[in-house]
Amino acid sequence: MARKVIIDCDMGIDDAIAICMALYDTRLDVLAITATEGCVNATQANHNLQAIISKLDPDKYPRLGMASNCENAPAVNTSYLFGEDGLGNSGFEVSQRQHPHTSEKLIGDLIRAHPDEVSILCLGPLTNVAKAFQRDPSLVGGVDRIVMTGGSTSGRGNITAAAEFNFYFDPQSAREVLNSRATKTLLPLDITEQVSFGLGLLDELPCESSRMGHFLRQILPFAFRAYRQQLGQEAIYLNDAIGALALLEPQLFEFEMLAGDVETQGELTRGALVLDRRSQPELRPNVNVATGIRSEDAYQYLIDQLVTASRKT
Repeated sequence: MARKVIIDCDMGIDDAIAICMALYDTRLDVLAITATEGCVNATQANHNLQAIISKLDPDKYPRLGMASNCENAPAVNTSYLFGEDGLGNSGFEVSQRQHPHTSEKLIGDLIRAHPDEVSILCLGPLTNVAKAFQRDPSLVGGVDRIVMTGGSTSGRGNITAAAEFNFYFDPQSAREVLNSRATKTLLPLDITEQVSFGLGLLDELPCESSRMGHFLRQILPFAFRAYRQQLGQEAIYLNDAIGALALLEPQLFEFEMLAGDVETQGELTRGALVLDRRSQPELRPNVNVATGIRSEDAYQYLIDQLVTASRKT
């Protein structure tokens, strides 16, 4: 029986690849894809969500949840890596939806409709999940599990010296979800960045004649140019696509139950993941953290997943 899943993400390039991987996998029943503000603003995230689904045009359309503005979001600009539109300046056009549903409401509706059956794959800031739990605290016990990308176990960030982007953007929501009693799996930056993709990735993508292959070739070249020009790197990271692998292929990872929390107030440490690893920790273990990954296998699994999925497009 296929696992019911909601994919919640901020609609950047690596999010789009994760959606490609999950949408056609027969092991998953993608009930909905929900947009959240993060690498682009809410309006652009909603636009990108509709663009991605219309370009892939799956036989079974998931329900779509629209992002709303995140309160107290910091002024961040990731356009240097993802483009002004978050999808490599692809300029996709979409038609306006007539009766949009907010992401947090859709998440709540689906959990109530399928208690204990729905997993949530969170690939962006945790705003929507936190809002859904605030609206209806009983939802926490009705989620099968939450798999999320975020945080850094080493204390090295990618948006500040101490913080990973998703947790930095909305640290209060990250803290609330991490401290909820839901079953949680965390893919920190230290793990997702152990898999890098060189320019040869473009040659391994699905055939351009497939909808997916054509779509990926429209968004990925920008990432390679940006990493080279802005970061001096010849290889790119696809953090959220690796996060999706934790749901699809958990045997590729090693995990450890740890006691975690998120700093929300620090002037220099906003969004930093704090793990209590003392011999007598004050915090109780609350999240299953990925501590290892079979990097070469993960790389190949990702390629194989895209190629297999593309045959259905």
